Amino acid sequence: MKKIIIVGASSGIGERIATDFARAGWRVGVAARRVERLNAIKELYPANVAVAEIDVTRQDAVKNFNGLIELTDGMDILLYAAGTGFYDPDLEDTRIDTTLSTNVTGFARIVAAAYRYFKATANRTPGQIAVITSVAGTKGIGVAAAYSASKQFQQRFINALEQLAYQQQVNVRFTDIRPGFVRTPLLDPEKEYPMIMSIDQVAPLIETAILKRKRRATIDSRWAIVNGIWRLVPQCVWRHISLKW
Repeated sequence: MKKIIIVGASSGIGERIATDFARAGWRVGVAARRVERLNAIKELYPANVAVAEIDVTRQDAVKNFNGLIELTDGMDILLYAAGTGFYDPDLEDTRIDTTLSTNVTGFARIVAAAYRYFKATANRTPGQIAVITSVAGTKGIGVAAAYSASKQFQQRFINALEQLAYQQQVNVRFTDIRPGFVRTPLLDPEKEYPMIMSIDQVAPLIETAILKRKRRATIDSRWAIVNGIWRLVPQCVWRHISLKW
């Protein structure tokens, strides 16, 4: 039985993907701060789901993560789906701190723990670390500066780990998943967003990217085009572009 650990499985994309993999017969370890939502998944598939309360911003996050791997009887894939972010043109200290503690510090400690696990265990069968980053990591977006910077950090971090894995001969693969706007609790329900997608549209595309071990997957093709254009825009031009969502 294949095994996947999903950090950030209590809502949104992580919850949907956890449910889909459990339904497909995988052994699924689910983690988040809100265990009541995780237990709801376990009630649906009690034989397939292991639950752990993990707050990635706390010092005990790695200990609890390693405990979840044991409860799941191992790990073939980590999907890091935890994250937060804000529309923050006023650069509020609390919002910046919350974003960076989850998307940078918490992310790095969990992904590093997964890398160490695969370094110790992945020999003939490669492990996989998949991360839901964002198209926002392509450029610095003024109205979401901390969020877009944190997503670029995630992309650079797994790039660096890929190089380290080659140097250390660690049998692990990396998948950088970059969605555009997805209708989840993270977004303001009162706002309109360009090319917004539903979880029903996004989840199958992400699951395919994971199963095919794609190195990078921009979700969806429209955002792949936009993202490609963004990469070509020099900073002297980018600074004049107004993104107000």
